[in-house]
Amino acid sequence: MSFKSDIEIAQEAEIRPIAEIADGLGVGDRYIENYGKYKAKIDYGLLGEYTGRPDGKLILVTAITPTPAGEGKTTTTVGLADGLRRIGKKSIIALREPSLGPVFGVKGGAAGGGYAQVVPMEDINLHFTGDFHAIGAANNLLAAMLDNHIHQGNALGIDTRRITWKRCMDMNDRQLRFVVDGLGGKTNGTPREDGFDITVASEVMAVLCLSKNIRDMKERLGRIIVAYNAEGNPVTANGLNAQGAMAALLKDALKPNLVQTLEGTPAFIHGGPFANIAHGCNSVIATRMALKLGEYAVTEAGFGADLGAEKFLDIKCRVADLNPDAVVIVATVRALKHHGGVAKADLGTENVVALENGLPNLLQHVENITKVFGLPAVVAINRFPADTEAELKLIEGKCKSLGANVALSEVWGKGGEGGVALANEVVRLCGETAGMRHPYAPGDSIEDKLNSIVRKVYRGNGAVLTAEAKKQAEQLKAQGFGDYLICMAKTQYSFSDNAALLSAPKDFDVVVRSLKVAAGAGFIVALTGDIMTMPGLPKIPIAESIDVDDSGKISGLF
Repeated sequence: MSFKSDIEIAQEAEIRPIAEIADGLGVGDRYIENYGKYKAKIDYGLLGEYTGRPDGKLILVTAITPTPAGEGKTTTTVGLADGLRRIGKKSIIALREPSLGPVFGVKGGAAGGGYAQVVPMEDINLHFTGDFHAIGAANNLLAAMLDNHIHQGNALGIDTRRITWKRCMDMNDRQLRFVVDGLGGKTNGTPREDGFDITVASEVMAVLCLSKNIRDMKERLGRIIVAYNAEGNPVTANGLNAQGAMAALLKDALKPNLVQTLEGTPAFIHGGPFANIAHGCNSVIATRMALKLGEYAVTEAGFGADLGAEKFLDIKCRVADLNPDAVVIVATVRALKHHGGVAKADLGTENVVALENGLPNLLQHVENITKVFGLPAVVAINRFPADTEAELKLIEGKCKSLGANVALSEVWGKGGEGGVALANEVVRLCGETAGMRHPYAPGDSIEDKLNSIVRKVYRGNGAVLTAEAKKQAEQLKAQGFGDYLICMAKTQYSFSDNAALLSAPKDFDVVVRSLKVAAGAGFIVALTGDIMTMPGLPKIPIAESIDVDDSGKISGLF
């Protein structure tokens, strides 16, 4: 039996003009800025008009620890929103924009799948409305102004051995992780060791996604630390007078992008920090718009719940004063069997024993959401044809023992129709009282915050700081950053900092090798394991299969 690829389904879809989608939301002409027929930006001024309007319900979609078998988190998010529409609810999606790095590297696209996609799929996965280019330009403008300041006399006394700001580009390119620049003589700058980050790891991305408006964004940009002077004091973008020009480059990128699903459900796709090396959530402004314009705002956090959901709840919700009404945890039988030790080639065969061995991964995520964070949750099983009744019943029984119901999701093949059962359960959950808790308080010490995340969310022994990280923690406290939130940069493939430890490992330490303050974003990044802020391409990148024909039709995205 042959199936159509995601891109084939998307290209055959009848897409409604984006003006119709905006009109259905009640967005007037003065707020919509068309980018062609099928995508638009919505001016952030709209939020000022709707200040007094009550918020809709906020639904967070997260997942188990990702595996090569796939989980389908974005697909479930899209199908759930379509399912809510089918039962008469006004739903809106708020997602991140895909990065070109994984699009050309391992994923091939990030717009959902099957009959639960956002469109125009090719545009969303490639240049879209140019937001990432603007973010990269603002990041690199700051880098250029920093090096120019040094070249022109270094009035701020910057220690060139303590420059922390890197240039960025939106592509996986390991060759640029470590470079030496400024070569070629005095007129070409000051030689130094340098490097690149991927754009989604740039603090400018985090700032844009956490900003409430232009003024807030400009203030956050100004607080970005780019280097330290000879006395060890931070040098900021404000000190270089760069924040105004950076904000000018970002003024349009700050406006959320409006597109639609295959079934015409409105979707804001805006911002895209990675969840393993950044905070993994779409923009505050887009989420706020979805809450003001709809009855149900369905949003997603990156990777597994230990990364994306933890940062959504501990960082984004605190910054934006959000409180989710329900959480959906996506899992597949196949992925859980992988956590139970089954090879990818054998995942289609019933194996209840392996499933039971892998289930602790799902159950720990469920317990984190319901017990650690205190939020109502439903497990969405993204069903595959080979899943057996025995396997599905085992998952359902184990989840119910923790107070979480299970709903089958068949949105990949059926679209919104396959998401109706999940939609009904989400509506039911939203009737419960949700009082969110957090594993740590901002006033806790840096070490206590790190230990709380490791012990309460990951279930490890604690965080072990290297000598360098301990020194950095003391410096951060002395500089007044001790109350900042924590953004863990950790592998997405395990609760631990070791990608090889699957399911729900116990008795491990998480080694924090470096601490870096993101003063504009308002959090401290804790780098663990071998996590890097500039990924590389795999042995056979998806880019090798992407092509375009003479008419301009793209193939190979999926």
